[in-house]
Amino acid sequence: MQVFQQYLQVHFEMPSEIHGQPGLQSFQRKEVWEYPLDALREAVVNALVHRDYFESSMDIMLRVYDDQVVITNPGGLPQGITIEEIKRRNHPSVPRNPMLAQVFYYAQLVERWGTGTSKMIELCQNHGIPAPEFEDSRSWFQVTFTKDTYNKERLLQMGLTDRQIQAILLVKQKGSITNKEYQELTRASRRTATRDLSELVERGLLEQAGRTKGADYRLKRP
Repeated sequence: MQVFQQYLQVHFEMPSEIHGQPGLQSFQRKEVWEYPLDALREAVVNALVHRDYFESSMDIMLRVYDDQVVITNPGGLPQGITIEEIKRRNHPSVPRNPMLAQVFYYAQLVERWGTGTSKMIELCQNHGIPAPEFEDSRSWFQVTFTKDTYNKERLLQMGLTDRQIQAILLVKQKGSITNKEYQELTRASRRTATRDLSELVERGLLEQAGRTKGADYRLKRP
């Protein structure tokens, strides 16, 4: 985790941005990392507990890129366990190394069996970034964390208008936006709203759900 913190970016929220903090906490700045550290910790613990220690040609790999963190360990999912199952809360747990898993549990590094992957998803969603992607093969398992691709700085670099940026940020918060909501948010005419939303769809940032009249526009995740 210390190595992660050497390579990952962090910004600070000042007291005016922190709501509902009582007493002295309201005067303390808050560290906000580009990825939730607890989710990365869960992935590392999973890699240690579930790796195949008989596979000597491959190590656990932690790779930090500009837009992704990838954690890979030798050993795929146990037979009969699927990617879709591990996304659910309290899914069946079949630790590859039961004694090691028990040690991590007693050390309070594992809360409950079968909750690690769903906890990663929840932590990422609460952090405002895409849910991690899980990939499985017979010989390895991989977790990929991706940065928020819809931050204001990146949207400005893409040349979006202030209206379009407002809309994207609102969709991140509430999940979708309609043409009427776009008009109310940006004070644009219906014609302008339709043109702006169509451009966002063409550029692959939003996707349209439903028919044109009354359609919802949602983020199109990579």
